[in-house]
Amino acid sequence: MSSAIHSDPSSNRPHVQPSFSGASSSHSPTPEQINSLETASEFAFQIWENKTTSCQTFLRSYPLQTTLTHQQIDDLIQDYTLNDDYEVADEAGVMSGLRRLRMLLMMRWIWQDALGFTTLEQLTDELSEFADGCVTFAKDYTYKRLVARYGQPTFIDAKGNKQVDDMAIMAMGKLGAKELNLSSDIDLIFVHQANGETDGDRAKGTKCIDNKRFMTRLGQGIIKLLDASTADGFVFRVDMRLRPWGDGSDLAIHLAGLEKYFAKHGRAWERFAWLKAREVSRIDSGFAEQLEELIKPFVFRYYVDFSAFAALREMKSLIMNQVAQREDLDNIKLGAGGIRDIEFVVQAFQLIYGGRQPQLQVKSCLKAMKVLQQHDYLEPQTYQNLEAAYRFLRRLEHGIQAIYDQQTQRLPSEDKWRHNLAITLGFEDWPALIDTLNSHRHNVSVPFERMVTERQTPSIQSYGEEQEDSFDKQLEQLNSLLTEENRERLQSFWSSKMVANLTEEAKDRLNKAYPVIVHALLMQESQKQLANVAVPRLITLLEAICRRSIYLVMIAENPNATVSLIPVLSVSPWIAGELAQYPVLLDTFLQQRYRYLPDKDELRDILRQRLLRVEPDDEEELLSVLRLFKKSQVLAVAASDVIAERPIMQVSDSLTYIAEVVVEAALERAFASLVKRHGYPIAHNGDPVTEADCGFAIIGYGKLGGLELSYSSDLDLVFLHQIKEQAMTTGNKSVSGMKFAARLAQKLMTYLNAQTRDGRVYEIDMRLRPSGNAGMMVVSSHAFEIYQRNKAWSWEHQALVRARAICGDRRTIARFNDIRREILTLPRTIEQIRADVTSMRIKMQRHLGSDKWAQQEGKFHLKQDAGGIIDIEFMAQFAVLAYAHDYPSLTRWTDNVRIFAMVSKLGIWPQETCDALTDAYLRIRTATHQIALSEQNRLVEESVWHETRRLVQDQWQRLMGVSESSKSDNMN
Repeated sequence: MSSAIHSDPSSNRPHVQPSFSGASSSHSPTPEQINSLETASEFAFQIWENKTTSCQTFLRSYPLQTTLTHQQIDDLIQDYTLNDDYEVADEAGVMSGLRRLRMLLMMRWIWQDALGFTTLEQLTDELSEFADGCVTFAKDYTYKRLVARYGQPTFIDAKGNKQVDDMAIMAMGKLGAKELNLSSDIDLIFVHQANGETDGDRAKGTKCIDNKRFMTRLGQGIIKLLDASTADGFVFRVDMRLRPWGDGSDLAIHLAGLEKYFAKHGRAWERFAWLKAREVSRIDSGFAEQLEELIKPFVFRYYVDFSAFAALREMKSLIMNQVAQREDLDNIKLGAGGIRDIEFVVQAFQLIYGGRQPQLQVKSCLKAMKVLQQHDYLEPQTYQNLEAAYRFLRRLEHGIQAIYDQQTQRLPSEDKWRHNLAITLGFEDWPALIDTLNSHRHNVSVPFERMVTERQTPSIQSYGEEQEDSFDKQLEQLNSLLTEENRERLQSFWSSKMVANLTEEAKDRLNKAYPVIVHALLMQESQKQLANVAVPRLITLLEAICRRSIYLVMIAENPNATVSLIPVLSVSPWIAGELAQYPVLLDTFLQQRYRYLPDKDELRDILRQRLLRVEPDDEEELLSVLRLFKKSQVLAVAASDVIAERPIMQVSDSLTYIAEVVVEAALERAFASLVKRHGYPIAHNGDPVTEADCGFAIIGYGKLGGLELSYSSDLDLVFLHQIKEQAMTTGNKSVSGMKFAARLAQKLMTYLNAQTRDGRVYEIDMRLRPSGNAGMMVVSSHAFEIYQRNKAWSWEHQALVRARAICGDRRTIARFNDIRREILTLPRTIEQIRADVTSMRIKMQRHLGSDKWAQQEGKFHLKQDAGGIIDIEFMAQFAVLAYAHDYPSLTRWTDNVRIFAMVSKLGIWPQETCDALTDAYLRIRTATHQIALSEQNRLVEESVWHETRRLVQDQWQRLMGVSESSKSDNMN
């Protein structure tokens, strides 16, 4: 490509002008070019129409036929952030200037792209240079303002010398690779050097604060300058979710913290993210080298990294599952054969082999692809297909985003914009574009499906390895195994209209999956009843997944896991129903995730990875991800419960951890959403709150508080805050702290409790908050304390025994813990507590226990009847309220098992008594879980439970001083 130099009339800065075919020699757009802009982008054309004079002036200085240099972009940022006196403007002026510049540049880039005056590489490079410049300017601008207020942040180095702390800004994702698209958000991570404090001097009007607070405010300032929406729009949407520990953690991490995180907590998918990491804020070379020394060994292993295969397989499975769930052919990034699939193929090779092949350690997808082909990791034809598909899809992505300046990869639904997009990209019509798109998608799908594949083989000789008549023999065996009714059911399924109307591809997949299913049923030959119970539920499942035939592929490729599916369908109609209603959960089972139940940190990591694929403002997709995560993880616990017979405590712990992680993620997303709109509320110390200390905490009561959730439990929640209620938030659309807290509570309830076609994430019960349904949804810690001391009923103190902070602001959580301990250790008379607890138990039994008819039929309600689980829980609560004044350690635990253990350890009750109550409690809880999985009633045969029930009744009479007959008399 030849180039020519011409001068910029406004600044005499040189421009490099590439010679593009058909480029106009005039700097003023022609009518045909203006028409092309109108065809390509409603957003850019409106800018041209509304600001024609300023646009013409801008294009005279920076014509469409020219490229922009790094220096020109930096100069433009400086020019547009000056005030009328040619000094750096105030915050409002800077924000306005950057946004006006962004509008002009976006119009220019969209126009260049529509006219073919730029290449993919040049466009993405200029976009990335502009982002780099804006980030660097925002950092420098905010840093100077903070230093004027607090002094410079400092730390003591290893030699004992005082050094100035600096913050590196790591660009991740597309910005890190300098591949930014027309409407990209920018993924950033802030890393500073070390803990310390500023050198502020109150005598000089500066206040000393620790480096962590300084860097948090620096990060908040950068985000505000770039991300906040004003009348002029925004500069870049800033996404901080890739930082260590994600949403809800400190905005900035120091080097030692990052090193520890990489060593102990870094996951394979984060290695993908850090592969593209690039420092953009121009730090000194020593700091940059320290960062490189941390990041490089985390991303790349010196040896061929076969250990990454399992993680890559998991990531590939997640991608395929999301494609199956969405069935979103309109999404050119996330749909099958889209941009994400190409990036996965390329980065998987880089991750596995990059440690031994430094040439693979490049950030650009196109450059990495070329290196992979040069080193024979990609065949020449595969490379050509992937490169062509990537260029086409990125060009199409730019065309889509140009229409309305939206961060979307979904094809337009309006006929007008489909036609316009086809014309802009050089196609005759929309069908021609789609034909080309589908061809590229196919070319991407082939290498994607080949990546990290591990097809299972059955543990016995498979149908594919036997003689040609082997499958017929297996069908004969199956017919002899099944009842006549089930044989007819299978025949009806195969002759149904549903099967007849399947596409050829779906029929082929069903035919390949069916031998695996037959094999799985035959493996139950020793338990004919089990297989026959499973068949009707299996047919229901097949009817649900046939039209989403990718699940049939999963069955065909996972024969061993399919064998385990049959007993689970037989034992649990609840699991069978979940799988049929939500086929996307089938992947959880076929991947056999029930073999290992993740701990809370691992669950948090799994959900965080899935939420990274949800745009910050996409609340519908957020709810979908939360629901699917909860359902898939609960299903894994249930399968583990059935197959591995996990202990009840482990099952309840896992179910509780799932709920905690979901609630925590919902709080983080709700808080981020409101901060983006209103800014940060003010804490009691007068400083704005932060992501890590948001001034808001969620308290779990009941089964959630007691780590005793079951499969169908709702969540009893109370919301507390430590925010200045009258102080206004820091944003442009500021609201009072009280209104912020209330809106945060409302948004949380929406995320967790909203009814959708796929149900709710969780049923939420707020009745245990101060004043119950008549009370405010969120109260301050101080108001909560006053209520508990002066207004709460005894039963509310009983409930407080099982209350536990789930997540949120650390100071608010600490204050709640203090209040809980103080209330539970208040002096009380044992007689009064016994009377209050007994009175409450009588009321509950009257309203919730089984009726006389059930009792006469010999039925016993495991939870509510005398001798049931509530009696045991009330005895544990009685023990805490009666004896915590003398034994404060009783307040430590919220679950009944450990409360009884502590009561025994302290010698309050005999060990035999506590052991007997604990055993009875676990026995009944195990039964309630089994009942939930088998969808049976909690009204059970009293004769089966007579011994356990009598034990609990005897202990109630001895400890509470009220016999069961007295309770019955009171009820009558």
